[in-house]
Amino acid sequence: MFEEAGHAYVFFSYGNHWCLNFTTESEEQKPGAVLVRALEPVEGIKQMIILRGKPEVGRLTNGPGKLTKALGIDGSFNGEDVVKSSLLYLLSRAESVKVGTSTRIGISKGRDQHWRYFVEGNPFVSKKTG
Repeated sequence: MFEEAGHAYVFFSYGNHWCLNFTTESEEQKPGAVLVRALEPVEGIKQMIILRGKPEVGRLTNGPGKLTKALGIDGSFNGEDVVKSSLLYLLSRAESVKVGTSTRIGISKGRDQHWRYFVEGNPFVSKKTG
């Protein structure tokens, strides 16, 4: 699908909402991507409220479908190079954070695997942990 890591993989889930993933492997390697389940909004909050139709900042982006709706992400972003793009890109965070892990959410297989990562104590995590 993608020649190298660092691309957006956007798909429509359950005929209901878009999900944003970032590829982590190249075609030559095994398939791999990270589902972006939530983010802490710091800019553009007024526009996110308009796009979501919800005034609660704490609930604007705390789930994969909420996040894509708040950011206006749809299938047109699929394949976007998040290293070189000016439409969709990642920024590094200056301060260090404590990363927690937990079992995955919304799956029936592999529930014992700790493949879910989040910033501990962040109120914008998509679902309660532990």
